[in-house]
Amino acid sequence: MQSGVQVPYHRPSIGDEEIDEVVRTLKSGWLTTGPRTAQFEQEFSAYANVPHALAVNSCTSGLHLALAALNIGPGMEVITTPLTFCATVNTIIHTGATPVLADVGPDGNIDPASIQSRITDKTRAIVPVHFAGLPCDMDAIWFLARRHGLDVIEDCAHAAGAFYKGGHAGAASPLTGEHSAASVFSFYAVKNLTTGEGGMVLTHDEELASRMKILSLHGISKNAWNRYSDRGHWGYEVLESGYKYNMSDIQASIGIHQLRKLEGFIETRTRFVDLYNSLLADVEEVERPPEKPDCRHAWHLYTLRLNLERLAIGRDEFIEQLKDRGVGTSVHFIPIPLHPFFASRAKLRQNHCPRALALYPRLISLPLFPAMTEDQVEYVAKTVRQIARKSRKHVWAAMAAVGD
Repeated sequence: MQSGVQVPYHRPSIGDEEIDEVVRTLKSGWLTTGPRTAQFEQEFSAYANVPHALAVNSCTSGLHLALAALNIGPGMEVITTPLTFCATVNTIIHTGATPVLADVGPDGNIDPASIQSRITDKTRAIVPVHFAGLPCDMDAIWFLARRHGLDVIEDCAHAAGAFYKGGHAGAASPLTGEHSAASVFSFYAVKNLTTGEGGMVLTHDEELASRMKILSLHGISKNAWNRYSDRGHWGYEVLESGYKYNMSDIQASIGIHQLRKLEGFIETRTRFVDLYNSLLADVEEVERPPEKPDCRHAWHLYTLRLNLERLAIGRDEFIEQLKDRGVGTSVHFIPIPLHPFFASRAKLRQNHCPRALALYPRLISLPLFPAMTEDQVEYVAKTVRQIARKSRKHVWAAMAAVGD
């Protein structure tokens, strides 16, 4: 029966600051890439402690941009995870390169040992994804990249606000100074920091930053708000075939204030996670999301794992019962090998990922967003407890015996 309580899967936290900034932008007459985009880039660069930042219209475009600027293309292989949104793999295919899937470890992140087993003489890059906001084992990944001469592009779609061993996810290690060629963040509507649609590419490499900026706007040598060439007359020059990946000032107007609120968002998310963990600690039918002592989890997702061997129902039925009680959920992610488009590639031995496929049927993402209330968190946890206990295998067995 439908509950009177309704807890959506997500609701964005947009305040008067974002609204007022958008109105000022609309009144300024400068709507596309301009001063507010530059301001957002500067503030995000300072926040993450990475010298070069490029705002783009999506994380997807940012990943493609980084791969293209690194000259990754046909005849090359790029290793990534099967437990990600399809965009990660699509961007590799867009370059003409071949995606290769390495399996995940117990935390749901790409397993460095599996990466090692997938490296061939065609491998050119690694694209790790910080699943749910928990950083990957970057030290191990950087070691493999250095050993084999590979580039690393971090998919930080979930990781705005995450820390790896004292430094921001996507930044250089404060312990070793090692860093990836580029890291790419998502500001999609449900992310920890949103611009509606949008993303940011970070890099320590000035030359790479310059090339990505040119490629992001049709391959034009000058950006959209300074089109006077070095020859002293109005104009611009197309240096190579580029893309339309720039962020608008309208999007950046939202992002500027979302970034300033990000630390508060992370604090609230972490508090709600602690409450979830406390309320679900003794529920043997579910397993709480993993954490690492040397990382700050961004808590983009609270991915509950069902212990299916203890339950008489599967994940889909569990989700339906939550929905019937007014709780919105999602699943992250349908593994890449299960999508029809990737099925032929998934059959190849180098893409065999049994751990990811075994984890997928257990995953449920519960509501987690700063606009939630503690009462809503408590209701969701209480509902999970009720469904789990009602669906215990020994309870169903007892009911069946009584029926007999």
